[in-house]
Amino acid sequence: MWKSFPMLILASRSAARNALLAGAGLKFESRPARIDERQQSANAAAAGLDAVATAKALAEAKAEAVAAENPGRIVIGADQTLECEGRLLHKVADMAAAREQLRGLRGRTHYLHSGVALAREDGVMWSAVETAALRMRDFSNSELETTLALEGDAVLTSVGCYRLEGPSIRLFERIEGDYFTILGLPLLPLLSALRQYAPKLL
Repeated sequence: MWKSFPMLILASRSAARNALLAGAGLKFESRPARIDERQQSANAAAAGLDAVATAKALAEAKAEAVAAENPGRIVIGADQTLECEGRLLHKVADMAAAREQLRGLRGRTHYLHSGVALAREDGVMWSAVETAALRMRDFSNSELETTLALEGDAVLTSVGCYRLEGPSIRLFERIEGDYFTILGLPLLPLLSALRQYAPKLL
C-alpha cells in the first residue's frame, strides 16, 4: 500500500491547506470531498448549530465522505466558518459581492472558526475547532479597490474574501489567533492527533 500511494488523504482542494501539510513534511494526496457545502451549512443551521459547531460538522462531513470512498485510508477534513456580529458569512460568487462583503467587515472584528477532522471508512476518529479573532481597519474605498486589484479573483476562494498571505493583509488592524487556523487548517492540533492515532504517518 505504501509503495503505491500515501496512507493519508486531504479532503480539500485548498492551495493553502495543501501547502501547510506539505510544509509539515507529510506524505498525502488531495481528493476534494464531493459534498454540497452550502446545503451542509443550511442543514447545520436548521439543526440549530452555531458557527463553531458548523465548522466542526463540515470538516467531519468532508472527511467521512472521502473516507467512505477510500477504505483503509486516513482522511483529513477541514472547513471554516466566518462569524461577524452574530451573522454567518459565506463564500461569494463574484468581485462585486466580495467588495460588499469586505465593506461589511470594515472596522469590525470577525471570527474565523476552523474545523479539522480525521476519519476512516467506519467514521470520524477525532475532530476539533480552533478560533481566531481578526479586526479590519476602517479602510477607505480607494484602499479597498487597490487591494482587490492586487488580489484579483483569488479573494473568491476565501470565505472572508481576503488572503492574509497576500495584499489583503493591508486591510487589517489586529489579529489574535493561530496563523494556521486563519489559513483554514489548525495544524498543531492536527499533528498532535496524528501522533496519537497514526504515528507512523509522521
